[in-house]
Amino acid sequence: MAKVISTLFISADGVAEIDPDWHFPYFDENMGRAVTEDYDTADVLLIGRETYDSFAGAWPGREAAGGEDAPFAKQLGDVRKVVVSRQPLEFAWRNSELIQGDLVDAVTALKADGGIKGVLIPGSISVVQQLLAAGLVDELRLLVHPVAARKGRRLFDDGDAPYHLKVTATETFPTGVIRVIYAPAEAPTPAGYDDIKDQAPKGQ
Repeated sequence: MAKVISTLFISADGVAEIDPDWHFPYFDENMGRAVTEDYDTADVLLIGRETYDSFAGAWPGREAAGGEDAPFAKQLGDVRKVVVSRQPLEFAWRNSELIQGDLVDAVTALKADGGIKGVLIPGSISVVQQLLAAGLVDELRLLVHPVAARKGRRLFDDGDAPYHLKVTATETFPTGVIRVIYAPAEAPTPAGYDDIKDQAPKGQ
């Protein structure tokens, strides 16, 4: 089955709503490489309406301008883009389509499509939250910035049960950004203080 991967820039206090003031000062060639690797995992982008509007308002013009970022802009233009929106949309950016039906059902179908190698969700916090709740996210790829944003929308919303994760890879950049790749995991064996007290700090 195709993997569903979420890729997000995030602050140390969990804010995934990007503020350029805390994001761009930490963007370097290492982060650029990491982003390239994330995009290379997929042949479908799954994006929310706000993320789509942001991308479509910038990347076609950058592709046309032919600057240093034109090759990546072309890659974004060429890839299939599936947009999550409650409202009908008219698309000017090529290879864009509106998701059909329920989000969970549509993503389940994408995962089962043998012609798709991977689905990448850049940004699109609400989409990621819904798919996490449905158990459809295979990897969370987070670029954790060494800053507490203190305002903005956080990745993990309130809920009744925790999401248990395992770390599959980490990398620390010279800027202090930490790249962490998580995958879903089973909950650990229940434990209380009596179970761990032999591991507790020892008094002097």
